[in-house]
Amino acid sequence: MKISIATWNVNSVRAHLSTIEQFLAARQPDVLCLQEIKVTNDIFPLDLFNQHGYVHHALHGQKAYHGVAIFAKAAVPLEQVVRKDWCGIEQARHVYCTLPGGVELHNFYVPAGGDKPDVENNEKFRHKLDFMTDVSAWFKRRKKKENRFVLVGDLNVAPLESDVWNHKQLLRVVSHTPVEVEHMAAWYASHDWVDAVRHFVPEDEKIFSWWSYRSPNWETSDKGRRLDHIWVTPTLAPGLAGVEIVKSARGFAPASDHVPVIVELSI
Repeated sequence: MKISIATWNVNSVRAHLSTIEQFLAARQPDVLCLQEIKVTNDIFPLDLFNQHGYVHHALHGQKAYHGVAIFAKAAVPLEQVVRKDWCGIEQARHVYCTLPGGVELHNFYVPAGGDKPDVENNEKFRHKLDFMTDVSAWFKRRKKKENRFVLVGDLNVAPLESDVWNHKQLLRVVSHTPVEVEHMAAWYASHDWVDAVRHFVPEDEKIFSWWSYRSPNWETSDKGRRLDHIWVTPTLAPGLAGVEIVKSARGFAPASDHVPVIVELSI
């Protein structure tokens, strides 16, 4: 069975319903994972997704902040839905479920980390590092050769030099600092994950999934970062069939500052 899985930080579902509509009109991924939905489960606007055939859903929402959701077409039922909190803090940053074939799909929204990469003077940055540490340890404890896991989301780290527009200028900017990259490397090693995007795109080729709202000429300047990721466990890696970063979505009106990333995968 081949399926397509998309991940997208929409920066508020209700504020960007028309943006989501544009994407769904152009693409029809079998599974759609959203981050920063910024709405509680009870008032989530499900109608748009139902209209496009996404009859299965797993919501983990929160008022005004954070929140993650998974949607799937009729042929891809979502089972064993788990909503998980981290670091002893009730923030809606992780939901996971089981897809056909026993594939466990994880949707994450990692804390952004604030403005200063300083654990002593920035609690948000400390929380980001603690979050990644806890998640890494959890996957390491669960590691088994036969595990069929897919991990997607806004992980808020651009790990490679080619994942940012200027490596040297961003070394002290949250999302690309050495300590964040080290924490992501530990997470990546926790289950010998395979980066689905870099499976197809050479590591020295610049690719981005986020462009700041502060840049009115985002496309011309192209000062982006790759913050949105799709990983698979080694057992699933042979089934990787293709990947796409939908850069055109950054030009939608209104736009999220992130764009969808889509992977084709045989499960």
